[in-house]
Amino acid sequence: MTTDHQHDVLIIGSGAAGLSLALHLGGHLKIALISKRELEETNTYYAQGGISVVLDEADSIASHVKDTLNAGVGLCNEKIVQLVVEHGPMNIDWLLKGGVNFTRDDTSTSSSGYHLTREGGHSHRRVIHAADATGKEVETTLQEQVLAQPNIDVFEHHIAIDLITSERSEEKRQKHCYGAYILDHENNQVETFRARFVVLATGGASKVYQYTSNPDVATGDGIAMAWRAGCRVANMEFIQFHPTCLYHPDAKSFLISEAVRGEGGQLKLPDGSRFMHRFDERGELAPRDIVARAIDHEMKRIGADCLYLDISHKSADFIQEHFPTIYHRCRDFGIDITQQPIPVVPAAHYTCGGIMADEHARTDVAGLYVIGESAYTGLHGANRMASNSLLECLVFANLAAQDIHALDAETPEPPVLSPWDESRVTEPDEEVVVSHNWDELRHFMWDYVGIVRSNKRLMRACRRTDLLRREIVEYYSNFRVSIDLLELRNLVDVADMIIRSAQSRRESRGLHYTIDFPYLDDRVQKKPTILIPDNYSPF
Repeated sequence: MTTDHQHDVLIIGSGAAGLSLALHLGGHLKIALISKRELEETNTYYAQGGISVVLDEADSIASHVKDTLNAGVGLCNEKIVQLVVEHGPMNIDWLLKGGVNFTRDDTSTSSSGYHLTREGGHSHRRVIHAADATGKEVETTLQEQVLAQPNIDVFEHHIAIDLITSERSEEKRQKHCYGAYILDHENNQVETFRARFVVLATGGASKVYQYTSNPDVATGDGIAMAWRAGCRVANMEFIQFHPTCLYHPDAKSFLISEAVRGEGGQLKLPDGSRFMHRFDERGELAPRDIVARAIDHEMKRIGADCLYLDISHKSADFIQEHFPTIYHRCRDFGIDITQQPIPVVPAAHYTCGGIMADEHARTDVAGLYVIGESAYTGLHGANRMASNSLLECLVFANLAAQDIHALDAETPEPPVLSPWDESRVTEPDEEVVVSHNWDELRHFMWDYVGIVRSNKRLMRACRRTDLLRREIVEYYSNFRVSIDLLELRNLVDVADMIIRSAQSRRESRGLHYTIDFPYLDDRVQKKPTILIPDNYSPF
């Protein structure tokens, strides 16, 4: 027997995007906020670097826009870039008024009063941050405010299974989303959530790769659910690999912020020599795709397990003040970054593509919105510029809230929804199938659809994905759902989207690099890659 919940707004995801939206919506709407695990277990919480925003008089909106367009290698939507950058300062002001404690620097030349760092792709210092734990500061501050609001019901340890939509008919030309089936995986019970507005804020899909900087929750749930519901997705071939994750057998998914390079950190080979100047005149401050490929190339060339990032030429006081989280975490593993370089490797980090959304965060299905890393808005293009991601979360959370407010009075209550039916399923007999398929998927995605691709590798990945999907669909159809099964089901859908998108882009651009087509081709390829599901209903 399922439990039926009724709210005005259902927000699936509890990172910066979801929390900000819940707060922007105000107190008159009844809101359900879904968190797959604990409330703070999100990509936001682990984000170190900061938020890119124009705060210094020496900087300009035009410069931030130009840098973002350059990083996106011709695939950004310039209108969206302008919109997001212009809305940056007001959203930072909102965070400051909400109590977010960004690092101040009254002695610097910055007119903002805050310490602004510079990261790859930026022509100015414009990254506001809270030491090297910006995401944690933002997440915990917003979380505290959300928990204090009586109109917001928080559901931890709940994972969405699928969206509930109407079918297109003669009377209704567009599909409509009325809610979602959601598994309470602590009590092993599927619940029905009804809402007049549904918002996906579920983050990216980097867990589809063997090595990732992301927490375990980043399994592409929102992207896969929206695809199954009839939404188009775009630019899924553009997976950003962060150049520098800590290389240590016990250091799971620990990122070394790009700000380390922004403050003078040097990438080195095992013999201590620098190499980035051979790949880009900007050296360590080149965009992430260039740095990640350079590291990957050098590791393969010399057969190294890792390379090194060295900031030890800076004073110990400087390092501990600017990078306390990184300093203490590395010390936990016996690495003193004030005295020695940090062993690093690239890892899957950010999903630049996602569910297609307009400037109001609306998707192809009425009543369904998407914000944050799950969305494709056109901001990032073929490569996300550092620290633009939290900015996008904040801006589109605000824009979605404005649109929901505008439509509130004219949006009726959803119809009564059918309960989840598990009358014809049984308890799983061999759960090893799920764990085996999970490992196989992430291994071949890393080997065949990673930093450097080829037609042959993509074909191999395609064949394996087809086989895995058939096995997973059969398993899903016959056995009671679990969180591992649901995440695997979503990951295989996302893997298929990444592979198909990569196969269709017959050039190298931004984050997508293939040895078969190593050059840009602006004649035919200077446009986003759009995948259209069979049940897409244009309007």
